[in-house]
Amino acid sequence: MKNRLWLIAAAILLLAAALFAFAMTGHGFVAALCALMAAVIAFYHFVRIRALRIALAAALALGLAVFGVIEAPIVRDARTTAPEDVDYIVVLGAGLHGDTPSLSLTDRLDAALDWLESHPGCTAVVSGGQGPGETMTEGEAMSVWLEAKGIAPERIIVEDRATSTWENLENSFALIRGRGGEPDGDCAIVTSEYHLHRALAMAERLGVDCSGIAGRTSWPTLALNYFIREAFAVTYYRLTGEI
Repeated sequence: MKNRLWLIAAAILLLAAALFAFAMTGHGFVAALCALMAAVIAFYHFVRIRALRIALAAALALGLAVFGVIEAPIVRDARTTAPEDVDYIVVLGAGLHGDTPSLSLTDRLDAALDWLESHPGCTAVVSGGQGPGETMTEGEAMSVWLEAKGIAPERIIVEDRATSTWENLENSFALIRGRGGEPDGDCAIVTSEYHLHRALAMAERLGVDCSGIAGRTSWPTLALNYFIREAFAVTYYRLTGEI
């Protein structure tokens, strides 16, 4: 039985990988992690060459160290830091199913709603254009959602042209300035907790000092997936400057 433990562990990990990949939407990185762990177990069972084992262990240790360095600021910024007196919040879009907000977008809207209800003097800029499979713009859908929850229309500014986080921020800041406001130091970004680090970095690159309001991801496994994915997204952004 002891000699088969590696096989049982690898089989369980592969089964989990298949479950995450094919039965649970949005869990691709968790699935890949499970598959990688199964492959490492199989490698150490079948490969008896000491030098290769040491080389793989060194590569894994280096990879984990690099991942930790990249992930640390993502985790650090995954929290609400907005001061109580900001006049504007910018809510970043995250996809629709037709005209219905996705789970990620609903999590962000819940955070925005909580803030708006407890800060009646604050105005929301809801930002997002129309993507494939969407029957309306994300900005419009967010406005409809917030109004249905009791937020007055005059407290909502719709930005409906953005196709990326960079455009979300750039267009929203322009709308705030067009109303006589100044986003620098007086604006908070509402987005998923794992996305706040990159969003704040982009705002800084646009010359705006923003704070963050974290929309908590509903499913723990989905949050894990997105935190892993965000490390790759941040790496790409840092290396290329692209979004």
